Amino acid sequence: MSAATRRHSAGFGLGLVMMAMVAVLVGLGVWQLQRGTEKHALIAGLTERLAAEPVTLPEPADWATFSPARDEFRRVSFSAIYQGPDAMVYSSGSGLRSDVGLGTWAFLAARLSNGSTIVVNTGFVQNTMQDRSQQDIAVKPLVTGQPVAMTGYLRFPEKSGALTPSSSLDKRLWFSRDIGAMAQALGWGNVAPFYIDLEKPVPASGVPKPGPLDVHLKDDHIQYAITWFGLAAAVLVTFGFWWRSQRRAT
Repeated sequence: MSAATRRHSAGFGLGLVMMAMVAVLVGLGVWQLQRGTEKHALIAGLTERLAAEPVTLPEPADWATFSPARDEFRRVSFSAIYQGPDAMVYSSGSGLRSDVGLGTWAFLAARLSNGSTIVVNTGFVQNTMQDRSQQDIAVKPLVTGQPVAMTGYLRFPEKSGALTPSSSLDKRLWFSRDIGAMAQALGWGNVAPFYIDLEKPVPASGVPKPGPLDVHLKDDHIQYAITWFGLAAAVLVTFGFWWRSQRRAT
């Protein structure tokens, strides 16, 4: 095989590799554009739900029809009586609350007038050391035995993953919003298949700290798409220079 033939074969093989790389990079860029379109639609939908007027919490007979796609973040109002004990869920910050950081979310069971029980995330407790006594001071005043008129957002629980730290029953501390596990461990009984992120009322002490939700979802898909398309262009230009140099050498 002549040297020219070998160079031609090498160039053909390298060209195939380069074309495959370009196809992958362009595909990633297109995928990011699609993700960006989906993210914009999600943000618009969430913003609309979060800004809507609250509706009366539907009756338990309708709860089985709720779905995250259609009902998550729906604003609802209801009256319920808090029941102890509380459960704390670790927080390192929130994409929906810019006013919270490292600490815990205080979850309590609440009994409705129809006898059903729902779980309420009553708000944020700033507690970097996960001090149980501090959390007790913050949450116990909520359990008065009197009904409380509340407004909040429908949310759906999350299960613990393989990498989620184990809960601490001594501290009543969880690392995911697994309300089923909380209810079983703390004797809350049968609870609704959703929970409420409380918007108001705010306790006189300000702790736990409920509040309105706002959309702060990261949206870098255009930048990522430009990066992938730029890499595809760089691969094409690099291959073009190499191919030109090979033709000159031949």
